[in-house]
Parts: sequence; structure tokens; C-alpha cells
Amino acid sequence: MTESLFSAVHAERRGSVPKGIPLVVVLSGASDAGGAISQLEEYMWERTGPEEIIRFDADQLLDYRSRRPLITFNEDHFIDYSPEELTLSLARDELDAPFLLLSGFEPDFRWEAFVDAVLLLAHEFEVSVTTWMQAIPMPVPHTRGVVSTVSGSRDDLIERSIWQPKTRLSASVVHLLEYRLHGVGEEVVGYAHLVPHYLSNNEYPEVLCAELDGIMAATGLLFATDDMRERAQAFRLQVDRQIADNDESREMLENLERRFDMYMEQQDERSSLLGEDQAMPTADQLASELERFLAERQQGPEQTDGPGVQ
Repeated sequence: MTESLFSAVHAERRGSVPKGIPLVVVLSGASDAGGAISQLEEYMWERTGPEEIIRFDADQLLDYRSRRPLITFNEDHFIDYSPEELTLSLARDELDAPFLLLSGFEPDFRWEAFVDAVLLLAHEFEVSVTTWMQAIPMPVPHTRGVVSTVSGSRDDLIERSIWQPKTRLSASVVHLLEYRLHGVGEEVVGYAHLVPHYLSNNEYPEVLCAELDGIMAATGLLFATDDMRERAQAFRLQVDRQIADNDESREMLENLERRFDMYMEQQDERSSLLGEDQAMPTADQLASELERFLAERQQGPEQTDGPGVQ
């Protein structure tokens, strides 16, 4: 039954996958603040040399009307039909250590069947640990680094969580996957990275660094991050310069910093990030002016490595 979800299987590669390696899950379609998932997927495909093992059947899992494939019209005919893909691949880190990479679109349909298939594949390959990540916009200052919430079965990593809320939320398929893996006693680590609300529509390099750090901590894999950190530093300097030029933006950033520092001081008491007994604007109200200011000065669409400076 599981095999029916596959549209292609490379049997020879499948049979040669080493046992006991990590599984890294990078699925688009859920929250992708700061371009976190798109950046990570691009990094993995450019840096880790993935070799496809299994391709999932998009006809069964994808709503084409909500995520329409691209096609090129060439004068008098169509070419280059490019539907979205969902694949399991064998990749390698900087030291040539192997790992499995599940990447592509988040399924729109048949979540339970898809998760069952992934569980069976994890069992087949004796996966050592599964890790996934997502990024959500929050009223946090960019000057305090990327804040993360860690979930799953690794207490040593969960202890590093800065924000540990209890809340109901709309689930994504990676949440269901973690839930099922945890339920059968498999090792799993999930990361939710909090991206400054006012930068969530920009490609935010610092969140990619946080993602790679998280994967390395969970799996023991090694990835090159020096150039990513240089990009993140350059991006932060651009944002700092833009904010310095606007009094309202400076005031809002200082407000965010003050609230964040207050939360950190009260963390032992598990106080709310926003402080339930303190009046504070919503994330939209607090960040709208700063977001508008940055958007007005944003680079052209072909330049995505920073908010832009005129």
C-alpha cells in the first residue's frame, strides 16, 4: 500500500542506502518566514549532492490548483512543464557522512498515508534521528539572534528552547510526523525558528544559519556555514543602517528589545513573551511601520540577500 504513493523508485540506490543514518525533512508549503525553508532547500541541493531514491506521486498528494505548476509558452507551443516534486534522496555532509533528505512540497492530501510511508521508510533504513524545521514571524528583535522552540525526544536540545508556549495551532505534516515518530519511540527533533515580524518577507540569512546549527546539533552532521554567517552579518548591518535613519523604527526596535530582555529575565517563571499583565500592541501594529519602511527600500526582485539600501 505504501509503495502506491511512489511514482518512481531507484531500486539499486535504495538497496545501497547505509543503515542508521539521520533523516532531514525540508518541506515547503507551511510557514516559511524569512524564506527559511526555501533557503535551506537550496542549500541542501547545492551543497550536499542529493541522489534521488524515491519520488512521491504528486497526483495523489498535491492540490495543483493551490500550487499551480509552471510552464513556459514558447511563441506557439508550451515547453518546460515543471510540477512540484517531493523526493527522498541520499545526501552527504562536508565530511562525506551520508544522510537522508526528504524535500519538496508539503502534501495537500493523504497526510496519514504519507506519514505512514515515511515511518516505514525510517524503519527500513533504521534512521537514527529525524529532524525538521519551520519558521514563523514573531515580534522579536533581530538584534538578539534567532529564537527557537525545540520539540521532540531530545531533552538535551529541548532544554535550549528560549520560548516554550502551550497553545493550539494549525498543524503541518511535519507536526504529524513528529507526533507519530515520538509515539513509536523513534528519535525526533523539531525546530520552530522565530523570525522578526518586520523581516519575515525578506530572505533572512540568519535563520538559515540557525537551521544548519540545529540540524548539526540534532544529527552530528557537519555543514559549511562561514559564507552564510558573512551574509547574515552583512544583512544585519543593512537593517541596522536603515533603522538608524528612522526615529519611529528605532523606537519600535527598542520596544521589542526591552520586551525580549524582560522575557529572558523572567524565563524561569515561564512568563509570556509579551507579558499578560502589560499592554502591548499586536505584532502587526508593532511592526507595521517598520515593515513598511523596509519594504519601501527593498531591493529589486532579483536581489534577495538583503532588505536593500538606497
